[in-house]
Amino acid sequence: MDFTPNPDHEAIIEGVDRVCSDFDDAYWAACDQNHEFPWAFYTKMAEGGWIGIALPEEYGGGGQGIAEGALVLNRVAASGAAMNGSTALHLTMFGLQPVVKFGNDQLKQTFLPRAAAGDLHVAFGVTEPDAGTDTSRIATRAVPDGMGGWIISGRKIWTSKALESEVCLLLARTDGEPGEGFGGLSLFLVDLDPEHCDIVPIPKVGRNAVASCEVAYDELPVEGWRLVGDRGRGFHHILHGLNPERILLAAMACGIGEVALRRAVGYANERSVFDRLIGANQAISHPLARAHMELNAALTLAMKAAWMYDNGHEAGELANTAKYLAAEASYFAADQAVQTHGGLGYATEYHVERYWREARLQRLAPVSQEMTLNYIAQKVLGLPRSY
Repeated sequence: MDFTPNPDHEAIIEGVDRVCSDFDDAYWAACDQNHEFPWAFYTKMAEGGWIGIALPEEYGGGGQGIAEGALVLNRVAASGAAMNGSTALHLTMFGLQPVVKFGNDQLKQTFLPRAAAGDLHVAFGVTEPDAGTDTSRIATRAVPDGMGGWIISGRKIWTSKALESEVCLLLARTDGEPGEGFGGLSLFLVDLDPEHCDIVPIPKVGRNAVASCEVAYDELPVEGWRLVGDRGRGFHHILHGLNPERILLAAMACGIGEVALRRAVGYANERSVFDRLIGANQAISHPLARAHMELNAALTLAMKAAWMYDNGHEAGELANTAKYLAAEASYFAADQAVQTHGGLGYATEYHVERYWREARLQRLAPVSQEMTLNYIAQKVLGLPRSY
C-alpha cells in the first residue's frame, strides 16, 4: 500500500465536505426527531454523483472502489449527519455489489444505471425474526411458479430503507429446510410490490431518519431473470456485499466518532470550571486523546481492508476486524463526548447524545461484536465452534 496522499481521495473529501456543509446539525436533528428521510441531502449527493461512486462506469457509476465509497461515507458521518446521513446512501454502494459481480446482463442494464444516478433506492433483506444471526435458518421461501419465475413468501426484519426503496436484494430459500446449511439459499433482486409486501417500521432508539422495517412477503411474484447468480449460491454471492458493508460501516463509525470528538474538544476548550478550562484536566483530556488515537487506527485498518477488497484479495478478516475496532472506537469517543459535556451532554441541543445513540448501534448491527469475535476465533485462529 502507498500512504502518499492521494489527490483523488483529497478531492473526494473536499467535494463531500462541501455538500455536507449545507446540512447542519439542526437539519439532522430535525430529520431524526420527525422520522423524515433526508430527501434534500440525498438529492444533492445524487446530483454530485457520490451515490454511484463505487458502481462501474459502463453503467453510469464513478468506477471507483469500496475505498472511495468508504471515504464518502466517512465524511458524511463526520459532518454531523452520522448514520442518518450515511445509511441513506450506503445500501446502493454495498448492496448492489453482488449484482455487479454475479448478475446477468439484464439485471445490470436495468438497475445499475438508475442506482448510479441515485434514482433507484435499494433495500437489503436478510435477517429474519426466527433466524437472527444464524443465516442458515432462513425460512423465507422461493418456489418455482412453473413458468420460469418464482413465488416468494416469508418475513424479514431490520430491512433499512424499505419505505423508500423500489427493490430489495433478498436472500430466500429455494432448496432444503431451515438449519440445513447455506446451500439451499438463493439471492434475488425483487420489487417491493405493495400488493404483496407489507412494510411496517420498527420503533427504535436512534437513526430515525432512515426507518428499519419488518417486511412480510405474501406470494410475491418474481421473474426468473431477477435471480442473482446461481441457484443455491446466494449466501456465497451475498458475501460480496457483506464484506464491503463492514468496511463502509467501519468508515461511517469512525466519522461518528470524529464529529463527537470534535464537539467534545471544542467544549473542553471553552468550558471553565473552578477558574480553568476543563480541557486542562487529564480526566478530560486523556480519554479524548485515546479516542483520537483509536479512531485513527480503526480508520487506517478500514482503508487497508478496502484496498484488499478492491484489489481482489481475501478481505474477510480485515473487514470484520475493522468493523469491530471502529465500533468500539466510535462508541468510546461518543460516550466521552457526552461525559465531557457533563449534564449538558444529555441535552439534545448539543447533539452529542444523538451521536452516542447512533454509535451504540454500531456494536449491534449488522452483526454483533460477539459474533465478529466468533468469526475471528474460528475462521482465522482455527478454534472450535462454541455453538
